[in-house]
Amino acid sequence: MKDLAYYNGKISPIDDMRIPMNDRVCYFGDGVYDATYSRNHIVWQLEEHVARLYRSADRLGIGIPHTPEELCALISRLVTQVDDGEQFVYFQVTRGTAPRNHVYGEMSRGNVWVILRPTKVKDVYSRIKLITEPDTRFLHCDIKTLNLLPSVMASQKASLAGCDETVFHRDGRVTECAHSNVHIIKDGIFRTAPTDNLILPGIARENLIRYCGILGIPVSEEAFTLDEMMDADEVIISSVGSFCLAADEIDGKPVGGKAPALLRSLQDMALGEFTDMTNVN
Repeated sequence: MKDLAYYNGKISPIDDMRIPMNDRVCYFGDGVYDATYSRNHIVWQLEEHVARLYRSADRLGIGIPHTPEELCALISRLVTQVDDGEQFVYFQVTRGTAPRNHVYGEMSRGNVWVILRPTKVKDVYSRIKLITEPDTRFLHCDIKTLNLLPSVMASQKASLAGCDETVFHRDGRVTECAHSNVHIIKDGIFRTAPTDNLILPGIARENLIRYCGILGIPVSEEAFTLDEMMDADEVIISSVGSFCLAADEIDGKPVGGKAPALLRSLQDMALGEFTDMTNVN
């Protein structure tokens, strides 16, 4: 199969899948999601991504009709049915199916979606361009919900500007990006925003902190400002598909490029761990 869609037990090519109109995702975006990649038909950090899905679902009272172990087994089995071993692995759970009503009442069984599409991760050594935008999203950014319209609008604006990603900020404090976390290196210290309600606790972010521990790089989990970001030695974007990308331009101004050896050590470790799937259970 070239690609695959799964919906509550049904399996088909993505373009052939049909979803009930009364799935609450159609009216309210009422659901949570997560995503990762596969290599050699092995899913990268699947247990961690599934655990985050369950945390998000629990915050919203959404029932997932599988145990985490069952969902991991299901996704791992589906990945083997796609011809290409390198895939974008996307999964979500919506609250359920019912006539449109803001009040959802007693809905204990969510709808499970999985989408698998042949995709390679990004070139971790490429430099990217960023723009900045005020963060107008709601105050539950730590929940990975399907309500992504502000991020969609910000991503479109970045694309039209010939850039790769948008950095959000609130009253001068840098929070995260439209679909990734943002970090800086300054004076040999890896700085990343705290995991409060204003950012999603990224798994790639956790990996970078772990790599810093292995490499002996000090880590600061304290908020930093736009001015500090523009003055940083390196500006780093992390996500499941990009690992550790460095920026060379923000809002048309040059940034970074002052700590290449430290940056390269993080990139090498991130890419090496992904490509060596013998270390992944």
